[in-house]
Amino acid sequence: MLNAFRPLAADLLSTLFFVALINLTHDVMLATGVAMAVGLGQIVWLRLKGRPIAALQWMSLVLVISMGAATLVTHDPRFVMVKPTIVYLAVGAAMLQRGWMARYMPPIVQQHGPNIPIRFGYVWAGMMFATAAANALVALTLSPAAWSAFIAVFPLVSKLLLFAIQYVVTRRIIVSRRAASAALLPGAA
Repeated sequence: MLNAFRPLAADLLSTLFFVALINLTHDVMLATGVAMAVGLGQIVWLRLKGRPIAALQWMSLVLVISMGAATLVTHDPRFVMVKPTIVYLAVGAAMLQRGWMARYMPPIVQQHGPNIPIRFGYVWAGMMFATAAANALVALTLSPAAWSAFIAVFPLVSKLLLFAIQYVVTRRIIVSRRAASAALLPGAA
């Protein structure tokens, strides 16, 4: 599970720094400047190491620089606070691709429940769109402190909860289907 969260944490690294600093210092301009530097530094580091830079990381860099610059120029933190909404919308749109989740499923799921990754892929897309809407609402109506509490808790907890639900539901379906298949075999009593 930790391996699944590393890429997400890497994609949201500048946002995580922003949230941490705004909670520690309550200084939106400082948090914005550091988030921009972290986003740019992350891309430079990946380039120097010769590692591939994912499309979401490029998008995140463009957003953190453009939204951060708008925040610094206007002294309005809502630009940076809305950035995750755009990211969640983009991820949700990518998750609308039929069957995207299948490659993350073990062979037993593909054998006994090939429709499960398709259905849960759409559920995950819905979760991303709901998170985007919730972030936009909080970012545009509440204070930066309230938003930072929201962004530190809701996205992570909602995804962990959906992951747990998906695991339990998938496991129950697969166990049930395997039992039904075994009962149909000759000699099964």
